[in-house]
Amino acid sequence: MIKGIAASSGITISQVYKLTHPTLTIVKKEQTDTDKEIASFQRAIDKTCVDIELIKKKAVGRLSEEELAIFDAHLMVAKDPDFISQVETSIVNSKVNAEFALQEVADMFIGMFESMDDAYMKERAADIKDVTYRIKCHLLGVKLPDLSIIDHECIIVAHDLTPSDTAQLDRKLTKGFVTEIGGRTSHSAIMARSMEIPAIVGCGDLLNICEDNDVVILDAIEGFVVFNPTDEQIKAAKAKLANYTAEKKALKVLKNAASITSDGRQVELVGNIGTPKDAQSVLDNGGEGVGLYRTEFLYMDATSLPSEEEQFVAYKSVLETMGKRPVVVRTLDIGGDKELPYLKFPKEMNPFLGYRAIRLCLDRKDIFRTQLRALLRASVFGKLCIMFPMIATVEEFNEAKKVFEEEKASLIAEGQKVAKNIQVGMMVEIPAAAVMAEQFAKVCDFFSIGTNDLIQYTMAADRMSENVAYLYQPYHPAILRLVKMTIDGAHREGKWCGMCGEMAGEPLAVAILLGLGLDEFSMSASSILKARQIVTSLSHKDMQVLALKALNCSTSQEVLNLLQAKINI
Repeated sequence: MIKGIAASSGITISQVYKLTHPTLTIVKKEQTDTDKEIASFQRAIDKTCVDIELIKKKAVGRLSEEELAIFDAHLMVAKDPDFISQVETSIVNSKVNAEFALQEVADMFIGMFESMDDAYMKERAADIKDVTYRIKCHLLGVKLPDLSIIDHECIIVAHDLTPSDTAQLDRKLTKGFVTEIGGRTSHSAIMARSMEIPAIVGCGDLLNICEDNDVVILDAIEGFVVFNPTDEQIKAAKAKLANYTAEKKALKVLKNAASITSDGRQVELVGNIGTPKDAQSVLDNGGEGVGLYRTEFLYMDATSLPSEEEQFVAYKSVLETMGKRPVVVRTLDIGGDKELPYLKFPKEMNPFLGYRAIRLCLDRKDIFRTQLRALLRASVFGKLCIMFPMIATVEEFNEAKKVFEEEKASLIAEGQKVAKNIQVGMMVEIPAAAVMAEQFAKVCDFFSIGTNDLIQYTMAADRMSENVAYLYQPYHPAILRLVKMTIDGAHREGKWCGMCGEMAGEPLAVAILLGLGLDEFSMSASSILKARQIVTSLSHKDMQVLALKALNCSTSQEVLNLLQAKINI
Protein backbone atom coordinates (compact mmCIF):
# COMPACT_ATOMS: atom_id res chain seq x y z
CA MET A 1 0.00 0.00 0.00
CA ILE A 2 1.32 3.44 -0.99
CA LYS A 3 -0.12 6.57 0.63
CA GLY A 4 -0.68 9.87 -1.16
CA ILE A 5 -2.96 12.93 -1.28
CA ALA A 6 -6.55 12.32 -2.39
CA ALA A 7 -6.92 15.05 -5.02
CA SER A 8 -10.21 13.89 -6.56
CA SER A 9 -12.42 11.59 -4.52
CA GLY A 10 -13.43 8.12 -5.62
CA ILE A 11 -12.37 4.49 -5.70
CA THR A 12 -11.63 2.33 -8.72
CA ILE A 13 -9.91 -0.88 -9.86
CA SER A 14 -8.22 -1.22 -13.23
CA GLN A 15 -4.94 -1.85 -15.08
CA VAL A 16 -1.84 0.35 -15.00
CA TYR A 17 -0.93 2.58 -17.93
CA LYS A 18 2.53 4.00 -17.30
CA LEU A 19 3.01 7.50 -18.67
CA THR A 20 6.59 8.63 -19.13
CA HIS A 21 7.69 11.94 -20.59
CA PRO A 22 10.95 12.27 -22.54
CA THR A 23 13.85 13.50 -20.41
CA LEU A 24 15.27 16.67 -21.95
CA THR A 25 18.97 17.44 -21.69
CA ILE A 26 19.63 21.14 -22.02
CA VAL A 27 23.25 22.07 -22.66
CA LYS A 28 24.57 25.61 -22.82
CA LYS A 29 26.01 26.34 -26.28
CA GLU A 30 27.64 29.51 -27.48
CA GLN A 31 25.87 30.94 -30.53
CA THR A 32 27.12 33.70 -32.80
CA ASP A 33 24.04 33.73 -35.02
CA THR A 34 21.56 34.95 -32.43
CA ASP A 35 19.01 35.92 -35.09
CA LYS A 36 18.82 32.26 -36.11
CA GLU A 37 18.24 31.20 -32.47
CA ILE A 38 15.51 33.78 -32.02
CA ALA A 39 13.83 32.56 -35.21
CA SER A 40 13.97 28.96 -33.92
CA PHE A 41 12.50 30.11 -30.62
CA GLN A 42 9.64 31.88 -32.40
CA ARG A 43 8.87 28.79 -34.52
CA ALA A 44 8.79 26.65 -31.37
CA ILE A 45 6.37 29.10 -29.76
CA ASP A 46 4.13 29.04 -32.85
CA LYS A 47 4.08 25.22 -32.84
CA THR A 48 3.31 25.22 -29.11
CA CYS A 49 0.36 27.57 -29.61
CA VAL A 50 -0.97 25.29 -32.38
CA ASP A 51 -0.60 22.30 -30.00
CA ILE A 52 -2.50 24.05 -27.21
CA GLU A 53 -5.31 25.10 -29.54
CA LEU A 54 -5.60 21.51 -30.83
CA ILE A 55 -5.66 20.03 -27.31
CA LYS A 56 -8.35 22.51 -26.34
CA LYS A 57 -10.39 21.67 -29.45
CA LYS A 58 -10.21 17.94 -28.67
CA ALA A 59 -11.27 18.61 -25.08
CA VAL A 60 -14.45 20.49 -26.02
CA GLY A 61 -17.37 18.45 -24.75
CA ARG A 62 -15.24 16.63 -22.18
CA LEU A 63 -14.30 19.67 -20.10
CA SER A 64 -16.35 22.59 -18.81
CA GLU A 65 -15.74 26.16 -19.90
CA GLU A 66 -13.79 26.64 -16.66
CA GLU A 67 -11.36 23.83 -17.50
CA LEU A 68 -11.07 24.84 -21.14
CA ALA A 69 -10.04 28.31 -19.97
CA ILE A 70 -6.88 26.72 -18.56
CA PHE A 71 -5.62 26.49 -22.12
CA ASP A 72 -6.34 30.15 -22.69
CA ALA A 73 -4.05 30.75 -19.71
CA HIS A 74 -1.43 28.48 -21.31
CA LEU A 75 -1.65 30.47 -24.53
CA MET A 76 -1.13 33.65 -22.50
CA VAL A 77 2.05 32.13 -21.02
CA ALA A 78 3.31 31.10 -24.48
CA LYS A 79 2.56 34.52 -25.98
CA ASP A 80 3.51 36.63 -22.95
CA PRO A 81 5.56 39.52 -24.40
CA ASP A 82 7.57 40.02 -21.22
CA PHE A 83 8.46 36.32 -21.04
CA ILE A 84 9.40 36.19 -24.76
CA SER A 85 11.39 39.41 -24.47
CA GLN A 86 13.43 38.11 -21.55
CA VAL A 87 14.31 34.90 -23.44
CA GLU A 88 15.30 36.81 -26.57
CA THR A 89 17.33 39.30 -24.53
CA SER A 90 19.16 36.40 -22.88
CA ILE A 91 19.92 34.87 -26.28
CA VAL A 92 21.36 38.14 -27.58
CA ASN A 93 23.21 39.32 -24.49
CA SER A 94 24.64 35.94 -23.47
CA LYS A 95 24.99 34.61 -27.05
CA VAL A 96 23.50 31.25 -26.04
CA ASN A 97 21.19 28.68 -27.64
CA ALA A 98 17.44 29.27 -27.42
CA GLU A 99 16.62 26.23 -25.28
CA PHE A 100 19.22 27.22 -22.65
CA ALA A 101 17.98 30.82 -22.53
CA LEU A 102 14.40 29.55 -22.28
CA GLN A 103 15.25 27.25 -19.39
CA GLU A 104 17.05 30.04 -17.50
CA VAL A 105 14.11 32.44 -17.78
CA ALA A 106 11.49 29.74 -17.12
CA ASP A 107 13.36 28.55 -14.01
CA MET A 108 13.31 32.11 -12.67
CA PHE A 109 9.53 32.41 -13.07
CA ILE A 110 8.91 28.87 -11.77
CA GLY A 111 11.08 29.54 -8.72
CA MET A 112 9.16 32.73 -7.98
CA PHE A 113 5.80 30.93 -7.99
CA GLU A 114 7.03 27.84 -6.14
CA SER A 115 8.42 30.00 -3.31
CA MET A 116 4.97 31.43 -2.58
CA ASP A 117 3.08 30.31 0.50
CA ASP A 118 -0.30 30.23 -1.23
CA ALA A 119 -0.97 26.68 -2.45
CA TYR A 120 -2.93 27.90 -5.48
CA MET A 121 -0.07 30.15 -6.62
CA LYS A 122 2.50 27.41 -6.01
CA GLU A 123 0.64 25.22 -8.43
CA ARG A 124 0.65 27.93 -11.12
CA ALA A 125 4.32 27.07 -11.57
CA ALA A 126 3.01 23.85 -13.17
CA ASP A 127 1.46 25.92 -15.98
CA ILE A 128 4.80 27.49 -16.81
CA LYS A 129 6.52 24.09 -16.65
CA ASP A 130 3.92 22.57 -18.98
CA VAL A 131 4.18 25.31 -21.61
CA THR A 132 7.96 25.71 -21.52
CA TYR A 133 8.49 21.92 -21.62
CA ARG A 134 6.47 21.81 -24.83
CA ILE A 135 8.46 24.71 -26.31
CA LYS A 136 11.73 22.95 -25.41
CA CYS A 137 10.52 19.72 -27.05
CA HIS A 138 9.86 21.60 -30.27
CA LEU A 139 13.28 23.28 -30.10
CA LEU A 140 14.96 19.90 -29.63
CA GLY A 141 12.76 17.97 -32.06
CA VAL A 142 11.46 15.61 -29.34
CA LYS A 143 8.02 13.98 -29.72
CA LEU A 144 5.55 14.34 -26.85
CA PRO A 145 3.34 11.46 -25.57
CA ASP A 146 -0.31 11.44 -26.73
CA LEU A 147 -2.83 10.18 -24.16
CA SER A 148 -5.72 10.60 -26.59
CA ILE A 149 -4.75 7.35 -28.36
CA ILE A 150 -5.42 5.14 -25.28
CA ASP A 151 -8.00 2.53 -26.35
CA HIS A 152 -8.65 0.51 -23.16
CA GLU A 153 -9.74 1.07 -19.56
CA CYS A 154 -6.81 1.97 -17.31
CA ILE A 155 -5.43 3.95 -14.40
CA ILE A 156 -2.70 6.37 -15.45
CA VAL A 157 0.48 6.17 -13.36
CA ALA A 158 2.89 9.06 -13.93
CA HIS A 159 5.55 11.20 -12.30
CA ASP A 160 3.20 14.12 -12.88
CA LEU A 161 0.28 14.96 -15.14
CA THR A 162 0.29 18.33 -16.83
CA PRO A 163 -2.99 20.11 -17.59
CA SER A 164 -2.35 19.25 -21.25
CA ASP A 165 -2.09 15.55 -20.33
CA THR A 166 -5.27 15.65 -18.25
CA ALA A 167 -7.26 17.37 -20.99
CA GLN A 168 -6.50 14.48 -23.37
CA LEU A 169 -7.91 11.83 -21.04
CA ASP A 170 -10.99 9.96 -22.22
CA ARG A 171 -13.32 9.93 -19.24
CA LYS A 172 -14.87 6.60 -20.28
CA LEU A 173 -11.53 4.81 -20.48
CA THR A 174 -9.51 6.62 -17.80
CA LYS A 175 -10.67 5.19 -14.49
CA GLY A 176 -8.27 7.30 -12.45
CA PHE A 177 -4.73 8.58 -12.18
CA VAL A 178 -1.98 8.53 -9.60
CA THR A 179 1.19 10.64 -9.63
CA GLU A 180 4.48 10.77 -7.77
CA ILE A 181 4.23 14.52 -7.12
CA GLY A 182 1.51 17.21 -7.04
CA GLY A 183 -1.10 18.81 -4.80
CA ARG A 184 -4.88 19.28 -4.48
CA THR A 185 -4.84 22.74 -6.08
CA SER A 186 -3.03 21.85 -9.31
CA HIS A 187 -4.94 22.34 -12.55
CA SER A 188 -4.83 18.61 -13.27
CA ALA A 189 -6.39 17.90 -9.86
CA ILE A 190 -9.07 20.53 -10.45
CA MET A 191 -9.89 19.03 -13.85
CA ALA A 192 -9.94 15.51 -12.39
CA ARG A 193 -12.54 16.65 -9.85
CA SER A 194 -14.60 18.27 -12.58
CA MET A 195 -14.42 15.14 -14.77
CA GLU A 196 -15.09 13.00 -11.66
CA ILE A 197 -11.97 10.94 -12.26
CA PRO A 198 -10.51 9.58 -8.99
CA ALA A 199 -6.98 10.92 -8.50
CA ILE A 200 -4.19 10.58 -5.94
CA VAL A 201 -1.07 12.75 -6.06
CA GLY A 202 2.18 13.03 -4.13
CA CYS A 203 2.77 9.27 -3.75
CA GLY A 204 6.55 9.29 -4.13
CA ASP A 205 8.29 6.53 -6.11
CA LEU A 206 5.71 4.73 -8.26
CA LEU A 207 7.04 4.18 -11.76
CA ASN A 208 9.80 1.88 -10.56
CA ILE A 209 7.46 -0.48 -8.71
CA CYS A 210 4.76 -1.12 -11.30
CA GLU A 211 4.45 -2.26 -14.89
CA ASP A 212 1.92 -1.73 -17.66
CA ASN A 213 -1.21 -3.86 -17.19
CA ASP A 214 -0.58 -4.52 -13.46
CA VAL A 215 -3.90 -4.55 -11.57
CA VAL A 216 -4.20 -1.62 -9.18
CA ILE A 217 -6.73 -0.39 -6.59
CA LEU A 218 -6.91 3.40 -6.43
CA ASP A 219 -8.61 4.56 -3.22
CA ALA A 220 -8.92 8.34 -3.50
CA ILE A 221 -11.22 8.44 -0.47
CA GLU A 222 -8.46 7.58 2.00
CA GLY A 223 -5.59 8.36 -0.37
CA PHE A 224 -3.74 5.13 -1.15
CA VAL A 225 -2.98 2.73 -4.03
CA VAL A 226 -2.41 -1.04 -3.97
CA PHE A 227 -0.61 -2.72 -6.86
CA ASN A 228 -1.43 -6.37 -7.65
CA PRO A 229 -3.98 -6.66 -4.79
CA THR A 230 -5.23 -9.94 -3.31
CA ASP A 231 -8.75 -11.25 -3.98
CA GLU A 232 -9.75 -10.13 -0.48
CA GLN A 233 -8.50 -6.60 -1.12
CA ILE A 234 -10.38 -6.42 -4.43
CA LYS A 235 -13.59 -7.64 -2.75
CA ALA A 236 -13.26 -4.99 -0.01
CA ALA A 237 -12.59 -2.27 -2.60
CA LYS A 238 -15.70 -3.22 -4.60
CA ALA A 239 -17.83 -3.04 -1.46
CA LYS A 240 -16.37 0.38 -0.62
CA LEU A 241 -17.07 1.57 -4.18
CA ALA A 242 -20.73 0.54 -3.89
CA ASN A 243 -21.08 2.53 -0.62
CA TYR A 244 -19.31 5.54 -2.14
CA THR A 245 -21.60 5.53 -5.19
CA ALA A 246 -24.68 5.41 -2.98
CA GLU A 247 -23.40 8.32 -0.86
CA LYS A 248 -22.69 10.46 -3.93
CA LYS A 249 -26.20 9.89 -5.15
CA ALA A 250 -27.56 10.94 -1.77
CA LEU A 251 -25.43 14.12 -1.77
CA LYS A 252 -26.78 15.26 -5.15
CA VAL A 253 -30.27 15.30 -3.65
CA LEU A 254 -29.02 18.07 -1.34
CA LYS A 255 -27.95 20.45 -4.13
CA ASN A 256 -31.00 22.72 -3.76
CA ALA A 257 -31.69 21.98 -0.09
CA ALA A 258 -31.46 24.59 2.65
CA SER A 259 -28.53 24.37 5.09
CA ILE A 260 -30.58 23.88 8.26
CA THR A 261 -29.70 21.83 11.34
CA SER A 262 -32.11 19.23 12.70
CA ASP A 263 -33.32 21.74 15.29
CA GLY A 264 -33.86 24.64 12.90
CA ARG A 265 -30.68 26.76 12.83
CA GLN A 266 -29.92 27.94 9.29
CA VAL A 267 -26.42 28.78 8.05
CA GLU A 268 -24.98 29.67 4.64
CA LEU A 269 -22.66 27.35 2.72
CA VAL A 270 -20.78 29.31 0.08
CA GLY A 271 -17.69 28.87 -2.10
CA ASN A 272 -14.17 30.23 -2.42
CA ILE A 273 -13.17 31.27 -5.95
CA GLY A 274 -10.05 32.62 -7.66
CA THR A 275 -11.38 33.50 -11.11
CA PRO A 276 -14.77 34.47 -12.58
CA LYS A 277 -15.07 31.04 -14.22
CA ASP A 278 -14.94 29.37 -10.78
CA ALA A 279 -18.33 30.87 -9.88
CA GLN A 280 -20.32 28.38 -11.98
CA SER A 281 -18.73 25.49 -10.10
CA VAL A 282 -20.08 26.95 -6.84
CA LEU A 283 -23.61 26.92 -8.27
CA ASP A 284 -23.19 23.42 -9.69
CA ASN A 285 -22.33 22.19 -6.20
CA GLY A 286 -25.26 23.84 -4.46
CA GLY A 287 -23.40 26.90 -3.16
CA GLU A 288 -25.51 29.71 -1.75
CA GLY A 289 -23.06 32.42 -2.76
CA VAL A 290 -19.37 33.30 -2.91
CA GLY A 291 -17.71 33.78 0.47
CA LEU A 292 -14.26 34.65 -0.85
CA TYR A 293 -13.28 35.98 -4.26
CA ARG A 294 -9.48 36.15 -4.26
CA THR A 295 -8.94 39.16 -6.52
CA GLU A 296 -5.14 38.94 -6.36
CA PHE A 297 -5.19 36.41 -9.20
CA LEU A 298 -6.35 39.20 -11.53
CA TYR A 299 -3.07 40.93 -10.72
CA MET A 300 -0.85 37.85 -10.67
CA ASP A 301 -2.06 36.59 -14.05
CA ALA A 302 -1.21 39.96 -15.66
CA THR A 303 2.04 41.55 -16.81
CA SER A 304 1.02 44.98 -15.47
CA LEU A 305 -1.54 46.37 -13.06
CA PRO A 306 -5.02 45.47 -14.38
CA SER A 307 -7.03 48.49 -15.44
CA GLU A 308 -10.31 49.59 -13.89
CA GLU A 309 -12.16 48.30 -16.95
CA GLU A 310 -10.46 44.87 -16.86
CA GLN A 311 -11.37 44.51 -13.19
CA PHE A 312 -14.91 45.74 -13.74
CA VAL A 313 -15.52 43.06 -16.39
CA ALA A 314 -14.26 40.31 -14.03
CA TYR A 315 -16.31 41.46 -11.02
CA LYS A 316 -19.43 41.99 -13.15
CA SER A 317 -19.11 38.46 -14.53
CA VAL A 318 -19.06 36.89 -11.05
CA LEU A 319 -21.97 38.99 -9.79
CA GLU A 320 -24.10 38.20 -12.83
CA THR A 321 -23.33 34.47 -12.55
CA MET A 322 -24.37 34.43 -8.88
CA GLY A 323 -27.54 36.51 -9.42
CA LYS A 324 -29.17 37.39 -6.10
CA ARG A 325 -26.70 35.32 -4.10
CA PRO A 326 -24.10 37.26 -2.06
CA VAL A 327 -20.56 37.66 -3.43
CA VAL A 328 -17.87 38.58 -0.90
CA VAL A 329 -14.89 40.12 -2.66
CA ARG A 330 -11.55 40.44 -0.86
CA THR A 331 -9.62 43.49 -1.96
CA LEU A 332 -6.04 43.06 -3.15
CA ASP A 333 -4.17 40.69 -0.83
CA ILE A 334 -0.66 40.87 -2.21
CA GLY A 335 2.76 40.87 -0.55
CA GLY A 336 4.39 38.39 1.81
CA ASP A 337 4.66 35.29 -0.36
CA LYS A 338 2.65 36.77 -3.23
CA GLU A 339 4.69 39.32 -5.16
CA LEU A 340 4.13 40.95 -8.53
CA PRO A 341 7.08 41.14 -10.94
CA TYR A 342 5.92 44.57 -12.10
CA LEU A 343 5.51 46.04 -8.59
CA LYS A 344 8.43 46.81 -6.32
CA PHE A 345 8.29 45.39 -2.79
CA PRO A 346 10.76 46.21 -0.03
CA LYS A 347 13.12 43.48 1.14
CA GLU A 348 11.99 42.52 4.64
CA MET A 349 13.18 40.08 7.29
CA ASN A 350 9.58 38.92 7.91
CA PRO A 351 7.50 39.67 4.80
CA PHE A 352 4.43 37.87 6.21
CA LEU A 353 4.40 40.47 8.98
CA GLY A 354 5.33 43.35 6.72
CA TYR A 355 4.24 45.42 3.73
CA ARG A 356 1.24 43.50 2.38
CA ALA A 357 -2.53 43.40 1.85
CA ILE A 358 -4.35 46.45 3.31
CA ARG A 359 -1.02 47.95 4.38
CA LEU A 360 0.12 48.11 0.78
CA CYS A 361 -3.26 49.36 -0.42
CA LEU A 362 -3.37 52.20 2.10
CA ASP A 363 0.16 53.18 1.04
CA ARG A 364 -0.58 52.82 -2.69
CA LYS A 365 -4.04 54.36 -2.72
CA ASP A 366 -3.86 54.75 -6.50
CA ILE A 367 -3.99 50.94 -6.83
CA PHE A 368 -6.64 50.67 -4.11
CA ARG A 369 -8.89 53.35 -5.62
CA THR A 370 -8.81 51.70 -9.05
CA GLN A 371 -10.00 48.41 -7.58
CA LEU A 372 -12.70 50.04 -5.47
CA ARG A 373 -14.03 51.99 -8.46
CA ALA A 374 -14.27 48.78 -10.49
CA LEU A 375 -16.07 47.01 -7.65
CA LEU A 376 -18.49 49.89 -7.09
CA ARG A 377 -19.35 50.06 -10.80
CA ALA A 378 -19.99 46.29 -10.83
CA SER A 379 -22.11 46.41 -7.65
CA VAL A 380 -25.36 47.08 -9.53
CA PHE A 381 -25.13 43.66 -11.22
CA GLY A 382 -25.57 41.57 -8.06
CA LYS A 383 -25.29 41.43 -4.29
CA LEU A 384 -21.77 42.69 -3.56
CA CYS A 385 -19.97 42.57 -0.23
CA ILE A 386 -16.42 43.92 0.09
CA MET A 387 -13.89 42.94 2.73
CA PHE A 388 -10.43 44.25 3.56
CA PRO A 389 -7.63 41.76 4.35
CA MET A 390 -5.00 41.85 7.11
CA ILE A 391 -6.76 44.44 9.26
CA ALA A 392 -4.95 44.91 12.58
CA THR A 393 -6.41 48.16 13.99
CA VAL A 394 -9.72 50.02 13.94
CA GLU A 395 -7.85 52.98 12.42
CA GLU A 396 -6.83 50.85 9.42
CA PHE A 397 -10.40 49.75 8.78
CA ASN A 398 -11.72 53.30 9.09
CA GLU A 399 -9.10 54.64 6.67
CA ALA A 400 -9.92 51.91 4.13
CA LYS A 401 -13.67 52.56 4.54
CA LYS A 402 -13.04 56.28 4.01
CA VAL A 403 -11.35 55.61 0.66
CA PHE A 404 -14.31 53.39 -0.28
CA GLU A 405 -16.79 56.17 0.59
CA GLU A 406 -14.74 58.75 -1.36
CA GLU A 407 -14.73 56.63 -4.50
CA LYS A 408 -18.43 55.90 -4.11
CA ALA A 409 -19.21 59.61 -3.88
CA SER A 410 -16.93 60.33 -6.85
CA LEU A 411 -18.68 57.78 -9.08
CA ILE A 412 -22.13 59.06 -8.13
CA ALA A 413 -20.97 62.61 -8.95
CA GLU A 414 -19.89 61.32 -12.37
CA GLY A 415 -23.39 59.97 -12.96
CA GLN A 416 -22.42 56.31 -12.47
CA LYS A 417 -24.88 53.90 -10.89
CA VAL A 418 -23.74 52.32 -7.60
CA ALA A 419 -25.65 49.84 -5.42
CA LYS A 420 -26.98 51.31 -2.19
CA ASN A 421 -26.68 48.23 0.02
CA ILE A 422 -23.00 47.20 -0.28
CA GLN A 423 -21.79 45.60 2.93
CA VAL A 424 -18.20 46.45 3.89
CA GLY A 425 -16.44 44.03 6.22
CA MET A 426 -13.02 42.69 7.10
CA MET A 427 -10.92 39.56 7.34
CA VAL A 428 -10.10 38.46 10.87
CA GLU A 429 -6.71 36.77 10.52
CA ILE A 430 -4.62 38.69 13.06
CA PRO A 431 -5.10 37.73 16.75
CA ALA A 432 -5.37 41.41 17.69
CA ALA A 433 -8.43 41.73 15.46
CA ALA A 434 -10.08 38.70 17.08
CA VAL A 435 -9.45 40.10 20.56
CA MET A 436 -10.94 43.46 19.50
CA ALA A 437 -13.83 41.91 17.56
CA GLU A 438 -16.57 43.72 19.48
CA GLN A 439 -14.97 47.10 18.78
CA PHE A 440 -14.48 46.27 15.09
CA ALA A 441 -18.10 45.12 14.84
CA LYS A 442 -19.24 48.65 15.71
CA VAL A 443 -17.73 50.01 12.48
CA CYS A 444 -17.93 47.14 9.96
CA ASP A 445 -20.80 45.11 8.53
CA PHE A 446 -19.39 41.58 8.84
CA PHE A 447 -16.35 39.44 9.60
CA SER A 448 -14.78 36.60 7.64
CA ILE A 449 -12.25 34.57 9.60
CA GLY A 450 -9.13 33.61 7.66
CA THR A 451 -7.96 30.59 9.61
CA ASN A 452 -4.87 29.88 7.48
CA ASP A 453 -3.14 33.03 8.73
CA LEU A 454 -4.91 33.23 12.08
CA ILE A 455 -3.46 29.84 13.07
CA GLN A 456 0.10 30.58 12.01
CA TYR A 457 0.08 34.02 13.66
CA THR A 458 -1.45 32.69 16.88
CA MET A 459 0.95 29.76 17.14
CA ALA A 460 3.94 31.77 15.83
CA ALA A 461 4.55 28.92 13.39
CA ASP A 462 5.11 29.28 9.66
CA ARG A 463 2.69 26.74 8.16
CA MET A 464 5.09 26.10 5.27
CA SER A 465 7.96 25.16 7.57
CA GLU A 466 8.34 21.41 8.00
CA ASN A 467 10.22 21.92 11.26
CA VAL A 468 7.26 23.55 13.00
CA ALA A 469 4.41 21.98 11.02
CA TYR A 470 3.24 20.20 14.18
CA LEU A 471 2.17 23.59 15.55
CA TYR A 472 -0.27 24.24 12.71
CA GLN A 473 -3.27 23.07 14.76
CA PRO A 474 -6.73 24.24 13.60
CA TYR A 475 -8.41 22.46 16.54
CA HIS A 476 -6.19 23.91 19.24
CA PRO A 477 -8.32 25.43 22.03
CA ALA A 478 -6.52 28.77 21.59
CA ILE A 479 -7.71 28.95 17.98
CA LEU A 480 -11.23 27.90 18.90
CA ARG A 481 -11.37 30.58 21.60
CA LEU A 482 -10.29 33.29 19.13
CA VAL A 483 -12.93 32.07 16.67
CA LYS A 484 -15.57 32.16 19.41
CA MET A 485 -14.44 35.63 20.48
CA THR A 486 -14.80 36.87 16.90
CA ILE A 487 -18.25 35.35 16.39
CA ASP A 488 -19.54 36.67 19.73
CA GLY A 489 -18.14 40.14 19.01
CA ALA A 490 -20.02 40.25 15.70
CA HIS A 491 -23.28 38.98 17.18
CA ARG A 492 -23.28 41.49 20.05
CA GLU A 493 -23.47 44.25 17.44
CA GLY A 494 -26.00 42.43 15.27
CA LYS A 495 -23.46 41.57 12.56
CA TRP A 496 -22.79 38.24 10.85
CA CYS A 497 -19.58 36.23 10.92
CA GLY A 498 -18.24 33.86 8.28
CA MET A 499 -15.09 31.82 7.75
CA CYS A 500 -13.18 31.44 4.48
CA GLY A 501 -10.08 29.56 5.62
CA GLU A 502 -9.48 25.87 4.91
CA MET A 503 -11.01 24.95 8.27
CA ALA A 504 -14.52 25.94 7.10
CA GLY A 505 -14.77 22.93 4.80
CA GLU A 506 -13.34 20.26 7.10
CA PRO A 507 -16.10 17.81 8.18
CA LEU A 508 -15.19 17.74 11.89
CA ALA A 509 -14.63 21.49 11.90
CA VAL A 510 -18.09 22.12 10.42
CA ALA A 511 -19.60 20.46 13.48
CA ILE A 512 -17.70 22.46 16.06
CA LEU A 513 -18.06 25.74 14.12
CA LEU A 514 -21.82 25.23 14.17
CA GLY A 515 -21.62 25.00 17.94
CA LEU A 516 -19.47 28.14 18.14
CA GLY A 517 -22.19 30.05 16.25
CA LEU A 518 -20.65 30.61 12.83
CA ASP A 519 -23.15 32.04 10.32
CA GLU A 520 -21.40 31.43 7.00
CA PHE A 521 -19.02 28.67 5.88
CA SER A 522 -16.97 29.37 2.74
CA MET A 523 -15.03 26.48 1.17
CA SER A 524 -13.96 24.87 -2.08
CA ALA A 525 -17.01 24.13 -4.24
CA SER A 526 -16.47 20.37 -4.10
CA SER A 527 -16.82 20.40 -0.29
CA ILE A 528 -20.22 22.13 -0.15
CA LEU A 529 -22.60 19.16 -0.50
CA LYS A 530 -20.73 17.10 2.08
CA ALA A 531 -20.83 20.06 4.47
CA ARG A 532 -24.59 20.39 3.90
CA GLN A 533 -25.08 16.73 4.69
CA ILE A 534 -23.23 17.24 7.97
CA VAL A 535 -25.13 20.42 8.88
CA THR A 536 -28.55 18.87 8.25
CA SER A 537 -27.66 15.79 10.32
CA LEU A 538 -26.66 17.71 13.45
CA SER A 539 -28.47 19.48 16.26
CA HIS A 540 -27.27 23.03 16.86
CA LYS A 541 -27.97 22.74 20.58
CA ASP A 542 -25.95 19.54 20.85
CA MET A 543 -23.06 21.20 18.98
CA GLN A 544 -23.18 24.17 21.37
CA VAL A 545 -22.67 21.78 24.29
CA LEU A 546 -19.85 20.05 22.42
CA ALA A 547 -18.20 23.35 21.53
CA LEU A 548 -18.22 24.46 25.16
CA LYS A 549 -16.42 21.25 26.14
CA ALA A 550 -13.89 21.77 23.35
CA LEU A 551 -13.14 25.32 24.52
CA ASN A 552 -12.21 23.91 27.91
CA CYS A 553 -9.82 21.29 26.52
CA SER A 554 -6.08 21.73 26.96
CA THR A 555 -4.75 20.33 23.68
CA SER A 556 -5.65 19.95 20.04
CA GLN A 557 -5.69 16.16 20.39
CA GLU A 558 -8.19 16.36 23.25
CA VAL A 559 -10.51 18.36 21.00
CA LEU A 560 -10.13 15.88 18.15
CA ASN A 561 -10.78 12.95 20.47
CA LEU A 562 -13.91 14.67 21.76
CA LEU A 563 -15.22 15.34 18.24
CA GLN A 564 -14.46 11.87 16.93
CA ALA A 565 -16.19 10.26 19.92
CA LYS A 566 -19.35 12.35 19.60
CA ILE A 567 -19.76 12.83 15.83
CA ASN A 568 -20.30 10.08 13.29
CA ILE A 569 -19.00 11.50 9.99
